[in-house]
Order: sequence, then structure tokens, then C-alpha cells
Amino acid sequence: MLQTKGLLIDMDGVIYRENHLLPKAAEFIQHLVESSTPFMFVTNNSAPTPEDLVVKLNHLGIKGIAARHFYTAAMNTAEFLAQTHPCCTAFVVGDAGLTLALQKAGIANDSIRPTYVVVGEGMQSNEKLSKAHELIEKGARLVATNPDNWCPVKGEVTRPGAGALAAYLEASTGQRPYYLGKPNPYMFQRARRLLQRRTEEVMMVGDTMETDIRGAIEVGMQACLVLTGSTRLEDIRDYVYQPTCVMEGVAELLEDLRGTGGSRSLIKRPATEMAHHKAGPKHQSDHGHRLRPRPAMTR
Repeated sequence: MLQTKGLLIDMDGVIYRENHLLPKAAEFIQHLVESSTPFMFVTNNSAPTPEDLVVKLNHLGIKGIAARHFYTAAMNTAEFLAQTHPCCTAFVVGDAGLTLALQKAGIANDSIRPTYVVVGEGMQSNEKLSKAHELIEKGARLVATNPDNWCPVKGEVTRPGAGALAAYLEASTGQRPYYLGKPNPYMFQRARRLLQRRTEEVMMVGDTMETDIRGAIEVGMQACLVLTGSTRLEDIRDYVYQPTCVMEGVAELLEDLRGTGGSRSLIKRPATEMAHHKAGPKHQSDHGHRLRPRPAMTR
């Protein structure tokens, strides 16, 4: 059984996919609530507010959660800027969740001479990006809420992520962005402090090697990879860093935490079995091959 006293949990690909709960996800969260296990949903999506996410999960059938159970890349960015540069201002290229998080942190909106241009998730107009370019040219520094180059919408449909928008502005201005959000250690440590647990007592549960698993391993946390999202079992061999354990999904993790299923980690499977294992990916299709390979999710 896994030894942990707190959980950080990714959402898309772990708890739900395309607005449908994954197997046993509601029971998994209910177990954490009933057992008083500290947990927090940690997402790179800067667009929604914690209150928005409460409503979303309630609609999907997960009850007993509150805004305090969420830590978004927007909140992380706002806390970082407020801590490292008090009295700074920002021009926001992003949606409501980012704007509100910055306002709560006391960071004023500034479209004339901001300290930072802050890029988050969401589709942006050419006028907005041109204004951001102009402000960076005048001296504003470039910050992005997260490094994701693309994000899933549904099935095979994706959209540009904050990382892609930041890369666009980097190409046009020469200003290198600073990326917050997973896998930046700052996000993991801030979320861990909110759980009031030591680093080694916390486990990150995620579906993405580049963000969830990398960030957790680099700060010294346990890292549980679930195969209900963007990573297949055979993909793990491509990475230098490795998860602490690998589960089919939160259903198996729930059994492990309850102590009813023994150790269910797939990480001990032989390489020949790993090569033939198939899992439902979030960003790729099991049917046929793409004409062009998908670019890396992050740099």
C-alpha cells in the first residue's frame, strides 16, 4: 500500500475526460473526504476559478468539495508575482480565472506600462496579442501561467495552450518567457504547503510525464502516473525520470489506498508486457496514425 499523508491530483485525464467521470473517480474523492486525507486538485488550466471548478465537478457527480480544494496555475502565478515583486502591474492575455487571481493578489491591470505581460489559457484575438507585443517591446517582462503548448478539447480536437501563445510572443519580441505552473517546483511547493504536509509525505497523481510526474520527482514528492490520460505504459521508457508507481486509473489507486487490493502498481511489469499494454490516451488515437507527429506538450 502506498505510504502518503496528502495528495495533489491532476484533473483532466485523471478524474474526468471530455466531461465524463473516469471509473471510480467519485468514490476515490469520497474516500479522501471521509478519511480526512488532505488533498488538492492541481491544474495548469488558468481559465476557470476554483468556484467554477467546484460547479463543474458537482455537475459530474463529485460532491463534498469546496474552492479550497483547488490550486490553479492562475493562482500560482498571482502568488509568485505578488511574493517576488510587490506592487507590480500586469497586462493579462488570458481568461477570467487569471484576471481574478491577479486581482485577488493585489496586482492591478495595466494596459499602458505594465511590469509584466501575463499569458494564460484561452483563445486570444490578434488585437490582444499585438498589444502584448507592443508592451513587451516597451519593457514589460513575459510570464506564462504554464508551459503547455496544446490542450485537449475533445477526442482528437485540441487548441493552442498558454505555452504556444508565449512562444509566439517570444518569437516576435525576443523576450524569453518565465513559465509557472507544473512542472515548475514553485507550484508543487505552494500546493504542498497548503496541505500542511512535508514534501516526502505528499504524492502527485497525474497522467502527464512532462508536467505532473517531472515536477513531483524534481521536488522530492512521490509521483503516481495513471494511464487514463495522455501517457501510455510503453511511453514511460522514454523518460529519464520515472514515476513512483503506475496505475491503470484512480480505481486501482482507490483500492491501494484502502488496502483492499494489495500493490496494484504496473511499474513492476516486465518490459515485454509493457510494450504490448494499451491505454486510452487523451491526446492520441488508437486508430491509425497522424499525418504529422504531435509536437511536445512542453519544451
